[in-house]
Amino acid sequence: MGARAILYGWHTVKAALENPARRIRRLYATPNAARRLAEDGVALAVEPELVRPDAIARRLGPDAVHNGVLAEADPLPSPELEELEPAGIVLVLDQITDPHNVGAILRTAAAFAVNAVVTTARHSPEATGVLAKSASGALEYVPLVSVQNLARALAALRERGYFLVGLDSAGDIDLRDATLRTPLALVLGAEGKGLRQSTRASCDQLARLDFPGRIKTLNVSNAAALALHIVTKGSRSHP
Repeated sequence: MGARAILYGWHTVKAALENPARRIRRLYATPNAARRLAEDGVALAVEPELVRPDAIARRLGPDAVHNGVLAEADPLPSPELEELEPAGIVLVLDQITDPHNVGAILRTAAAFAVNAVVTTARHSPEATGVLAKSASGALEYVPLVSVQNLARALAALRERGYFLVGLDSAGDIDLRDATLRTPLALVLGAEGKGLRQSTRASCDQLARLDFPGRIKTLNVSNAAALALHIVTKGSRSHP
């Protein structure tokens, strides 16, 4: 088990407290936040330590919006790729390192009922702190699968019946026009670098997002939201 996850912010901590798979080690709360947890009927596995807001802020830095709650918890276990049900949609992240972006992608994944998010063990942020806050509770809802080698993971997904679509600005087809089917793995690359060559070569299809305006690319988390909107409307099951 790795280092403890630091979870802060109302939605993040509340979702963790309500997740039976999450082991909470310590819970810090302002009196107002503790009262709000009680009013919401949130079961507490540990007794909250009542603190002033500035005591939490000192742990996190001045820019962190903590809403009066902070929890120390064990990281959630990472499921194995083979445990994923070959159905629906998974997101695959190719070395996206910004925790804000990964957290926002997880939040979007939860909104679109994505079955899992696959990341690399290296060159990916840990599921704690800023990532957890940006995910706004989605860490508790969307399994995060960590793999050592992305090309091998994509090959394993293909063997399990997944259709692999890489999102790439130089893709052969607009994603809106692509023929899609589930189970579907949508592969996203890091901002700036995009998909690595080995990842591009591992995909069944490379698709792009076309825009009518002067700016032709989006932040990767926004691109993920738009792509999921498109594929959830257009994807179909195996014949």
